[in-house]
Amino acid sequence: MHIDPQTRAQVLAALRALQAKAPGRSVEVRIPPYGAAQAVPGGSHRRGTPRAVVETDAQTWLALCDGSLTWAQALATGRLHASGERSDLSAWLPLTSD
Repeated sequence: MHIDPQTRAQVLAALRALQAKAPGRSVEVRIPPYGAAQAVPGGSHRRGTPRAVVETDAQTWLALCDGSLTWAQALATGRLHASGERSDLSAWLPLTSD
């Protein structure tokens, strides 16, 4: 699989922005193959299967972050998979300021 450096940079920047906006370690956000991060206040995840996981592709993640796609739209269309407590990131998205 080809990993586009520009997309990787955008995904990692958005993951860092989410960590800054929602600091914590209760949700693992996975954007394969570009990156993953832990965010959202609550119980910390240290080993094994995380309590809450959000996983999507890079294009969907970036659309959620810039507000061109809503959390509800991504879930309804199957572009986003979220499971576990605190996995609803809609309170922190989009990451851009109005």
